Amino acid sequence: MCHFFFVFSQIEKKTIVMSSFLRSTPNNYWRNLFTRVILVVASTLLIVWLLPRKESFQFKYEIDKPWMGDDVIAKFKFPILKSEEAIDNERKELESKFQPYYIFDESVENKAVEDFNKAFDDNVPAPIALFKPHIIRRLHQLYQRGIMNAPDYSRLSSDTTAQVRVVSGKNAITTEVRQLLSTMNAYEQIFLDENLAERRSLLLKYDLNQYIRPNLILDKTRSDQELKELLNSIAPADGQVENGQKIIGRGEIIDAHTARILHSLENELANRNTGKSESLTTIAGQTIYVAMLIILFTVYLLLFRRDYFDKSRNILMLYSLITLFPMAVALIVRYTSLSVYLLPFAMVAIFVRIFLDSRTAFMAHTTMVMISASAVNYQEEFFIIEMVAGMAAIFSLRDMSRRSQVFSAMLSVTLCTMVMHYALTLIHSDQETAISWSRYFHLLLNGIFLLLAYPLMFLIEKMFGFTSDVTLFELSDTNKDLLRELSEVAPGTFQHSITVGNLAAEIANKIGANGLLVRTGALYHDIGKMSNPVFFTENQAGVNPHDKLSEKKSAQIIISHVTEGIHLAEKNGLPEVIKNFILTHHGTGTTKYFYITYKNNHPDEPDNPDPFTYPGPNPSTREQALLMMADGVEAASRSLNEYTEESISQLVNRMIDNMVNEGYFIECPITFRDIVVAKQVLIDRLRSIYHTRIQYPENKEETTKEK
Repeated sequence: MCHFFFVFSQIEKKTIVMSSFLRSTPNNYWRNLFTRVILVVASTLLIVWLLPRKESFQFKYEIDKPWMGDDVIAKFKFPILKSEEAIDNERKELESKFQPYYIFDESVENKAVEDFNKAFDDNVPAPIALFKPHIIRRLHQLYQRGIMNAPDYSRLSSDTTAQVRVVSGKNAITTEVRQLLSTMNAYEQIFLDENLAERRSLLLKYDLNQYIRPNLILDKTRSDQELKELLNSIAPADGQVENGQKIIGRGEIIDAHTARILHSLENELANRNTGKSESLTTIAGQTIYVAMLIILFTVYLLLFRRDYFDKSRNILMLYSLITLFPMAVALIVRYTSLSVYLLPFAMVAIFVRIFLDSRTAFMAHTTMVMISASAVNYQEEFFIIEMVAGMAAIFSLRDMSRRSQVFSAMLSVTLCTMVMHYALTLIHSDQETAISWSRYFHLLLNGIFLLLAYPLMFLIEKMFGFTSDVTLFELSDTNKDLLRELSEVAPGTFQHSITVGNLAAEIANKIGANGLLVRTGALYHDIGKMSNPVFFTENQAGVNPHDKLSEKKSAQIIISHVTEGIHLAEKNGLPEVIKNFILTHHGTGTTKYFYITYKNNHPDEPDNPDPFTYPGPNPSTREQALLMMADGVEAASRSLNEYTEESISQLVNRMIDNMVNEGYFIECPITFRDIVVAKQVLIDRLRSIYHTRIQYPENKEETTKEK
């Protein structure tokens, strides 16, 4: 999977490079056309390259169930293959009786005795020197029996009848393992000598164990070769079917032996087709089929989702998913006997629905399933079941804001596919006895594998640069390190960010934008103020440090909260979509207070707003525009002398109209209707925030009593 994405990424990189060249031309038509052609051609070639082109034939049956097909007559002679279980049992039996080869190495004894003589020279105490010949003789006896390393001896001696072949010179003698010694047993055997047993406590001080070494060395090369030849002698078949012999008739019960014959026939058909050359007409047909479906999907994007071509991550994810699953199906069909129903095809619908939209999810899933169907038998059943799975996934999963939604989507997909498979079984067989329980098991496993959508979602986020709702929910947790630090270092900015997030999210929900995204972006848009919190009015407590600075210096400190915010965002690994809110919430505007003050104090100097201008860029999405509106209006509302309906309305209209007139929203797809709704929401919400509290009347009776 990772290799596939790497290859596709290289293709995409080349596409982007060429697109960059074409972008410089006045007409972007050729750039877009080139991108689409590359995607269609690359996807088609990758899929067709792996699609099976040999003639294949598979029987659909279940043991102890009646055969529902036509009579099967052998058209040629073929062997009846043994079952995998039978072959495995024979293999285990041969392995248990196999005698590995061990080389008897005489040099080990010589080296051990030599080391012993060096250690126990004439300088050792007299009592020990007397036992030296006995020890050497005992070592010789033990080495002549044969000593193995402890792990090998323990493994082999578990079977009391186990034998090995001891190779000495040109002879290989079969020896029972129980007649040999391990290094541990050999050490104990030293003190069975009656001459040494009496002085055991004294000899233990001299660590004789270091002179006990394995002199039976496993000849791994020869052992492996002999075992391989032995296993290769296992016959793969135990009978044969004659030409013209009836294998099974309609309605007959399939027993284990008949199932083996059917499997053998499948294998024989596959072997007979192995040597056949690939048909050019087959390749041409597959190419036309796959290319047509991918072209139709591309036409859909061109007609209804043209904006996806402007973001390489969108089209790269779409075409990767559409290509990946048919390739996986082709590999399974060509090289394994696994069921294709084990693949969680509904993941395509889930991922596209989460990161893009439901209509595109349905189109992408349909295209992928139709391409995959070309590689399988029983195409009608496969197409119907997987289409039901995709629709169930789309309908049950609007977003992924909670982990439990993945589980509910899995249940929906599993239940719907099982019910549909049961319906198809009844339609084709008209009797319940023909139910294939193995297929239901495969569909159940498919649903379980669908749970992998949750961890894979984060992989897709990293690979293609998306940000899911789950990630946004996690980022919006105010207990996270960065937001908690913001609340401690700059509490005024933190409260401002929460208020701005609520305002912008309410507008987003009213106009159909992403409220969760804009709320999360608002929480982080001013994190750069943590570097110099006291220079921002919401964090000041009576002392304004700007009074001691020049206008330019003050402006640079205010503007720097954008660059500082980006630095903090990169340091803490915030997604690109959140960084964009930090960059665009002031756009290319100016710090008007310091700019105007500077102009008033220096009337003779030429007008140069650059030192007072934010780096930008301006908002490019509706969510970024909403944050700019809510941020500017909320900050300005704090400076009102009185909070009346008229003053709030005038402030909101003036602020947003100025943003529109200064061209901040030219690059984003926000409409006049969206702006009108935004104004009304901000007016209503600010009136609620700054409403005048009712003064409670005095209780005259209590006042009289007190007097």
